[in-house]
Amino acid sequence: MDSMADSFAARFAAVRSAQGPLVCGLDPAGELLDSWRLGDTPDGLDRFADIMLEAVTGTAGLIKPQSAFYERHGWRGIRTLQRLVSSARASGLLVILDIKRGDVGSTNDAYAEAYLGKGAPLAADAITLHPYLGLAAMGAFVSRAEQAGSCLLVVTRSSNPEGRAVQAAVARSGVTVEEELLREIGALNERLAPGRIGPVGAVVGPTHLSPRLDLAAANCLFLAPGVGAQGATPADVASVFADCPDRVMPSASRSLLSAGPDTGRLREAIAALAADFRALLPG
Repeated sequence: MDSMADSFAARFAAVRSAQGPLVCGLDPAGELLDSWRLGDTPDGLDRFADIMLEAVTGTAGLIKPQSAFYERHGWRGIRTLQRLVSSARASGLLVILDIKRGDVGSTNDAYAEAYLGKGAPLAADAITLHPYLGLAAMGAFVSRAEQAGSCLLVVTRSSNPEGRAVQAAVARSGVTVEEELLREIGALNERLAPGRIGPVGAVVGPTHLSPRLDLAAANCLFLAPGVGAQGATPADVASVFADCPDRVMPSASRSLLSAGPDTGRLREAIAALAADFRALLPG
């Protein structure tokens, strides 16, 4: 899967054209499972996965399971996550697995084998990564993502306020850490995919509207978490990504899941937010 047609960027463009860019966050916290009267158990988690697959399929084109909420149920939770990822992809959904991994050397090799490409037990279309050990340390992720037609979404400007102290700090280059990361991502993509969107993307939360970042220059896709419960609105997303509206994947979780467990109400909530983003993000 190394041709342009097989790239995550191409698959996202097709999904966006058909159903819009909305990413549905599938975060089954214990409180949510209890409020849905499913029970905060592996069985309740299984039922949650079934409900959400039914609600999202045909309504939106992307899902983002947060791995931690499945891992907390032990091996049965990981089995549910594996089933969810496999079933979603078989149904035509793009799966962004929110794992926020990132290490060095053979550890990154092992993570890449787990999540990316043929034979990976939790093979996703895209994964999230932390860059604290350096973008250059992610060689195993990059090479496997490139071969598999997957996407790496590097946390650059997170949606939480605590991240500002690190991400807005000034690096040795004289620009902020987040600006330097975007420059590195852009340079890497230009090397890997000259003139087109590369396999390395960025996580940029629209909860922080300033200072503005030169997002268009990075030649990448963006995951925009924080819509809804964390305070960002569709209008905020449109403002932050005004220079590259066709490259943003806005994500909402708790604000959508609050409509459950009724599948009909979930589909209505997802469809309404998807329509908002289709109207606000042209291209």
